[in-house]
Amino acid sequence: MDVLEKIDAMRKERGWSINYLAMEAELTQSTVNNLYARHAEPKISTLRAICNAFGVTLSEFFKEENDDDELIRRVKNLSAENKAALLQILKNIK
Repeated sequence: MDVLEKIDAMRKERGWSINYLAMEAELTQSTVNNLYARHAEPKISTLRAICNAFGVTLSEFFKEENDDDELIRRVKNLSAENKAALLQILKNIK
């Protein structure tokens, strides 16, 4: 997965629009829109701002995920109600 694909996946996981990502990363909408339009790799300063918006470090962004990492990440992104439902399901698995 390339950098832009990973940014897009993380953005979609959170249900963020491109414009919302720009706002959270404190970047202009045109900066983020241009990344997508040109399918360009962002400058390190831009990527750092995007990572800050996602609440991850650059090293976490580039770390390869294993199944456990993905599971933890997905659970963290659940609503409180969905976390409670998942916990109930897990308690019923024997």
